[in-house]
Amino acid sequence: MDTQSYEQILYERRGPIVLITLNRPEKLNAWSAMMESEFLRAIQAAGDDSEVRAIVVTGAGRAFCAGGDISGWSQDIENRSRGAPAPSPLTSREGSPEVPVTLSRAKPVVAAINGPAIGIGLTMPMACDIRIASDKAQFSARFVKVGLTPECGSTRYLSLVAGIGNALFMALTGRIIDAQEALARGLVDRIVPHDQLMDEAFAVAEEIAANPPSAVWAAKRLIHENAVEADLRRVVSQEGFAIREARRLPDHAEAVQAFVEKRQPNFTR
Repeated sequence: MDTQSYEQILYERRGPIVLITLNRPEKLNAWSAMMESEFLRAIQAAGDDSEVRAIVVTGAGRAFCAGGDISGWSQDIENRSRGAPAPSPLTSREGSPEVPVTLSRAKPVVAAINGPAIGIGLTMPMACDIRIASDKAQFSARFVKVGLTPECGSTRYLSLVAGIGNALFMALTGRIIDAQEALARGLVDRIVPHDQLMDEAFAVAEEIAANPPSAVWAAKRLIHENAVEADLRRVVSQEGFAIREARRLPDHAEAVQAFVEKRQPNFTR
């Protein structure tokens, strides 16, 4: 279990599920260098805990994440105009691969999007495995509105999750869309009433957690790797190797035996 202290997130384990909450509600959970560092530590802590099977990520208050904390941007621009760049902690993070890479290697992550998800607040859940939105959620790849370009892996994940056409629409317009349009565009998997969001997110996480972790992890790894693999023969070869390995593990034998005996399987942890 994680015993580290955090300032800008909350970390709570509920049985086999870890809840990570972005916790700057007074700033609509604006993303900062500290929040990123703590978020990555929390994902790692969940990964290191053998009792954890899945992770839920949400935001405190009325926003999921309203984008990057712009409080240091004006000073950065002034410094650059004087020829003396002094990047803020946020701008020094530009292009960081750590968030999408860490999420791609993490235990299954369900994003419970409770409100505005803007900029990196949109990018981060695109790198999660499942996205469930409140009917109050809003979405925008806002970068173009402030003269910037998408970052942190969003050009890949928006295209993979929603398709190139929808990725271009979001990136080129910077429009804020509601949850229904986000669902229609493929940005989220499901919309639920706001007061049911966390129950639904935990229900999905618990459904994942009930499955054998070795098979869950192998399936996630295969999908993340093969989604961008151009060689179909290599895709099929990797799948074949994975299923042969799975057949050798105790969880497969337990699942078959439980089916024969008409009982619930007892998978290893």
